[in-house]
Amino acid sequence: MLRPSYADLVEVLNRNSADVISSRYSIVIVTAKRARQLVAGAKPLTYSSITDKPVSVAVNELFEEKIIVRDADDEPIEFDEQFESTEM
Repeated sequence: MLRPSYADLVEVLNRNSADVISSRYSIVIVTAKRARQLVAGAKPLTYSSITDKPVSVAVNELFEEKIIVRDADDEPIEFDEQFESTEM
């Protein structure tokens, strides 16, 4: 089972967002893109993860608000300024 849950992710993502994110598809796409970056060698933006599996790290980054989901017109992933970002 995925922790944090989908409901927890939606709550966190909508807390500071002007756009309401209710689609699981959006969350899955952002998580998958970030997981592919991690597999390709990107540095994790969070270090509190118990596991080192790319999808789990990506979900934890989303939950800790290190990744911000944006509209399709904008870049889909924005990295926290204190960490090094990678190209997608």
